[in-house]
Parts: sequence; structure tokens; C-alpha cells
Amino acid sequence: MLLCTIVGVGAKKAFGAESMLRCTRCGKAYPETFRLRCDCGGTLLVEREYYDFFGSLLPYLDMRRYLSFLPIGGNYLPPAVPAITPTTSLQIGPVFGLFKLEYLQPSGSFKDRGSFVTVAKLMEEGITEVVIDSSGNAALSMALYSLPAGIRVHAFVSYDAMQEKLSLLQRLGAVLHFVDGDRMTVHERAEEFAEREGLTYVSHWLNPYFLEGTKTAAFEAYEQVGLPDYVLAPTGSGTLFLGLWKGFKELEKMGEIARLPVFVAVQASGYESLCGRSRVRNRLADGIAIPKPPRLEEMKSALDETNGLCVSVDEPETRGAWSWLRRAGFLVEPTSAVVLAAMWKLVETGEIPDGSKVLLPLTGSGLKLTEGI
Repeated sequence: MLLCTIVGVGAKKAFGAESMLRCTRCGKAYPETFRLRCDCGGTLLVEREYYDFFGSLLPYLDMRRYLSFLPIGGNYLPPAVPAITPTTSLQIGPVFGLFKLEYLQPSGSFKDRGSFVTVAKLMEEGITEVVIDSSGNAALSMALYSLPAGIRVHAFVSYDAMQEKLSLLQRLGAVLHFVDGDRMTVHERAEEFAEREGLTYVSHWLNPYFLEGTKTAAFEAYEQVGLPDYVLAPTGSGTLFLGLWKGFKELEKMGEIARLPVFVAVQASGYESLCGRSRVRNRLADGIAIPKPPRLEEMKSALDETNGLCVSVDEPETRGAWSWLRRAGFLVEPTSAVVLAAMWKLVETGEIPDGSKVLLPLTGSGLKLTEGI
């Protein structure tokens, strides 16, 4: 097992004495150990009281910069560390698109943020074999960060998963389990296998430590371009949507920002959980084809709190935005394009006013695709 330790610079204590996992349904508190659900079946969030954002940043040019705001120590960290990704500002019609280039992460997706924190927590607890379900990116990311940590990954995937991603998974040493069924069926089979075999299930849909990783994208965006007016996120399971919400919420609690951005959940038509369900399915945006996410109530609360809204994007709209991004120099996979398509719709209807700053995370790399680009 390879270990990456923090030498010479200790993570400052940027949080109060109380730190715990809190159930989003009944409010019960648990110690910060690796756990996915409350006894009542509710989902969990890490709860800490942070302060002094800029005074607690560490002098690293990668995600370790935010260790003071993460529920992991400096003694057990995966050798691979997620990057601080650029945020590029482009004027698009009457608004400013702030493109967060998450597809430049080591595995090619924003999922690296969640995998980094998750693997660090697994290393702390001596867990060496895990189960994950994925359409591709989450399993790839977990396999990449687990390999040097000596953690064996069982990846449950659909037979419809992209062959390019499956090939990469095999090269990263993951044990592949194929499931005949949709994304929800894959999730169910993985959970059943983990329980039957007595293994740790690390579903990013449920994992509270995964959200701790994805929240750092909000910290970075704030440092790079300030507070956006709107945040648009591809939303299936909600791991990025809720991570961004949690990051900006923590900045607000620290007194760093006076208000939250308006959050927009962008969903694939035919798979909506927050918008009304469409009849025609958007199969191009496969990364968010999740019609029954476990954290649905949390996403609804985030939308209510930020006066946000849900936008459904169909396949032709996704393809048009994907083509635009490619011509603009952003080599991303189709799911990434839904945020641009949604922004166009909201600008056209006046929901997003002229002059607004709109954060648009581009979530996955197109380099994993050999066809359709």
C-alpha cells in the first residue's frame, strides 16, 4: 500500500469541537466513521462548524488546499490527489458562463473529488475491499484512487456501459460485475452483493464523504471567480449538485458570503426526479439517467432554500450544446453539455437575467470516447 502523508504542514483546525454524521431524516447523530445510512434508513451528512475560510487554507496547489475543511486527517491520503481545475469565463449572449473544467481531473471527471475523500476514509479504517455501482465515471475514479492504496474494487455496471470505460476499469484492476438492467437495477444488485459478501458498499449516491469531496469545487470556484449568481449542475444522484450546495452553504455559515447562488438542477428528459417526468428519454446524457435518487428530499430542500428550479434537457438539446462546447475547445462527454443547454433555455425565457454570472461545471472528459465526438 502506498501512502501520501502531509509532511511539514499540518491541517489547521478550522472547525469547532463537535463533528459528526447527522441523519437528514430524523436528526440522529453518529461518529464520523464510514457509514451510509441512519438506522431509520435516512441519508447522512457530515456536520461541522467551520470558520475563517481564507485563514485556514493550506499552501498546496491541489485539493489538499482544503484539508482543514474535510473530515480526514493528513496521515492517510491516496497518493493521487485531485487537481484544482480552472474556471474559464466566456460571455455567451447577455450572460457570463463560468465553465469549471472538472473533466481535467486525473480520471477525467469531477468524481475524483469524492473518491479522494472516500479512499482516505477507507484507509483510515483499514478497509481493503469495496463495492461500487456506476455508469462508468464513478467506478473509474474509485478504481484509480484505490489501486495505489491497496483497496480491491468490485464495480457493478450495466451491459450498456461504454466499452471504453469498461476497458479502463479492467486496466485499473477493478473486478467487473455485469448487470442486465437499467441504472437503478445496477445499484440494487451492487447493494445486495455487498451485504451478502460482507463487503463495504461505497455508493456515491449515499456516501456522505463523497459529498465532502465534491463541495471543494464550490470553494475553488469562489476563490477563482467570486460568488456566481446561478449554479447549474447535471443532476441525477445529486452528488455534484448537493456538493456544490454544501460548499457554498459552508461559506455562508462562515460569513464569507452573504447569500447563496440560485441553484438549478439540470436533468435528462425521461429520467427526471425533480422536474415532471418526460415521455421521451435522453439516452445521450447517461451519467444522470437516475430517476429515483436516494437524496431526492435533500435536493428539493436545496432548491427551496436557494429559490432554485429544475430544468429538463432532451437529447437534441444535449447534442446541440455538446457540439457548441466542442467547437469552443471543451472536449467533454455528453452529460457535461446539459448545463449549457439548460442555461440557453433559461436565458431565452428570462429566468436568468442579462449580466448574470452562471457557474457551469463540465463534469466528464470526452477523451474516454472513441466514437461520436
